[in-house]
Amino acid sequence: MMQGKLIVFEGVEGSGKTTQLERSRDWLLGCGLQQCLGEFGNQIPVVVTREPGGTSLGLGLRQLLLEGQASPIQDRAELLLYGADRAQHVEEFLKPQLAKGVIILCDRYTDSTIAYQGYGRGLDLGLIQQLNQIATGGLESHLTLWLDVDAEIGLKRARQRGAADRMEQAELAFHQRVQQGFTQLALSYPQRIVRIDASQSQEEVHLAIREILCQRLKDEGMRG
Repeated sequence: MMQGKLIVFEGVEGSGKTTQLERSRDWLLGCGLQQCLGEFGNQIPVVVTREPGGTSLGLGLRQLLLEGQASPIQDRAELLLYGADRAQHVEEFLKPQLAKGVIILCDRYTDSTIAYQGYGRGLDLGLIQQLNQIATGGLESHLTLWLDVDAEIGLKRARQRGAADRMEQAELAFHQRVQQGFTQLALSYPQRIVRIDASQSQEEVHLAIREILCQRLKDEGMRG
């Protein structure tokens, strides 16, 4: 049986990662896995999840983090809430699913915390790495798809969707620092993080993702 795989979709607000994650799931479950892996692909389940909010505890934390409070959440408190969400998610959902040989498509993971709380908020990167290690128990993504779009364009897209959440309400300079964080992460971890030009049309982005997923699934590294 193929070992489970954790495939993460990352990016700034409005990068299209959630839409592309859903399109990737539909393609994989439709014909993608069979196209990439032959008959073997029909045996592999695919699930989607997200951070924050991938567990019942996480849903409550997501509401706290994104809907905002009467008083502002302090930066270190925000970091710890994301860490608590991740620790629960890893133990309750990610590890059991991976043990069953499932392909998991996850909307945000550890890189978001480094980009948002580290580069965006200016918290100590060493501290964040430590917290991520504690929360994940060392579980890294097998592949991270970084949907790269200019922060200003992404923010406009996100705000056009309706009421902006707590993160989307932050100033442009914050989101530009977050974008710098993702850029630095992609340079630091080229084997794990693959950049996708998210300024293209939805269809072009989807096709680029399909190509990368197929290539990685065919690799021996995705089989064991």
